[in-house]
Amino acid sequence: MITLDLTIALAGFAFVSQISPGPNNFMLMASGMNYGWLRTLPHMLGIGLGFPVMVVLVGLGVMQVFDIVPYSFNVLRILSVAYLVYLAWKIATALPADTDSISENTRPLSFIQAAAFQWVNPKTWAMAVTAITAYSPPERSLTSVFFIALVFAVIGTVTINSWTMLGRQLRHLLRTPAAYRSFNICCALVLVMSVYPLLTRSM
Repeated sequence: MITLDLTIALAGFAFVSQISPGPNNFMLMASGMNYGWLRTLPHMLGIGLGFPVMVVLVGLGVMQVFDIVPYSFNVLRILSVAYLVYLAWKIATALPADTDSISENTRPLSFIQAAAFQWVNPKTWAMAVTAITAYSPPERSLTSVFFIALVFAVIGTVTINSWTMLGRQLRHLLRTPAAYRSFNICCALVLVMSVYPLLTRSM
């Protein structure tokens, strides 16, 4: 049974884990700065809906796949590293939305890309597994799993918008192409650094 105390604790965990720096948030900040809030909206929705779906699937036992097919984890690890490096490159080479030379290669992430990214993001794996194991009642009913996902979805609307708007506000501070490029490269480097836990930790 989901109690009030458990709900408050879950909400606190959901807020802290989603507002803290991580691959999703750095990408949102970079996208908000380079493309603005409106063009980043599909990216935001991809995270806002994609992660709760991930929580539900983890709660329903998707983790057991790695026990049944052990090599599947290594496949996921390789795909994750490759995709994170690719996204880091996109951020590093992105140009602000009002730049004349902007090309097809510098478009913000789509809804599908952002939703798929949740499955190769080491932080979201840790969040989903922790949420299900620590805040789901022992019986782990379908209702409790969906409730946990709902809490993350509601609180995520605040945190996702906060990081995107932070990036948007940075547009007023970074007024030169060199400043834009430096910011994007820093975000890309941080994203690449997030690969390290994926390479060194077992799921």
